[in-house]
Amino acid sequence: MQLDTMDLRILGELQRDGALSNVELARRVGLSASPCLARVKALEASGTIARYVALANPAAVGLGLNVFISISLTAQTKQALAEFERLVCEHDEVMECYLMTGDSDYLIRVVLADIAALERFILDRLTPIAGIEKIRSSFALKQVRYKTALPLPAGASR
Repeated sequence: MQLDTMDLRILGELQRDGALSNVELARRVGLSASPCLARVKALEASGTIARYVALANPAAVGLGLNVFISISLTAQTKQALAEFERLVCEHDEVMECYLMTGDSDYLIRVVLADIAALERFILDRLTPIAGIEKIRSSFALKQVRYKTALPLPAGASR
């Protein structure tokens, strides 16, 4: 789908507030409601808008520990990578998982209640995964920036 300036403005507004009504969204981007809704539906159908979510505050739900874990595997075969990915994605604590270049094979971000929960996660969930060679954890002391909105090309701003 080729995005025009209006599509980018719609995306920008929805990234700021996915709960906007179509009428309010249309007002903010300068369209009438019907063409605005048609554009949103086209963005959804093309996969440009992947989904809508509510972002919960981790601390408010008792998940105050944000940990980045680097994982190295003993083998980097297609099968070993696929098996690791399948197993690690089974755990709700894993918020993000990236196949990496450099010193480690994967970087995962987990959110947990406390150090005891991290210990249980590493010992009970990660170490049983066959093929893990090395696990290195880094704690986030402070979240300086967290955003979910992608930086859209020029034309998306108001």
